Amino acid sequence: QAQLVESGGGLVQAGGSLRLSCAASGRTFSSYAMAWFRQAPGKEREFVAAIDWSGNSKYYGDAVKGRFTISRLGAADTMYLQMNSLKPEDTAVYRCAAGRYAGVPGLEVQYDYWGQGTQVTVSS
Repeated sequence: QAQLVESGGGLVQAGGSLRLSCAASGRTFSSYAMAWFRQAPGKEREFVAAIDWSGNSKYYGDAVKGRFTISRLGAADTMYLQMNSLKPEDTAVYRCAAGRYAGVPGLEVQYDYWGQGTQVTVSS
């Protein structure tokens, strides 16, 4: 049973920071591309960030460029999203995902494994 589990969400004030984690179990995702998506109530799922299997190539959605940083710890099955300068518009459920052949980072169909999500709420 392969699982991705997010953690680190919570309630913060605008301008604050959070670090989300995505931990894998049941199998290794060290050779997979991984990504973060988010979805707010009444909104479509939005691409946030992605990272390739090596950790050397990173991609960001326009709304978070310059504020969020994606990373992964070497070959460890853990991925992080450092979120700084948070805005109320960042409020959403954040999900991590993994895909072995994710050639287009921002397309959710590229990812086969998904976590359950963690809530991020930014107060104004």
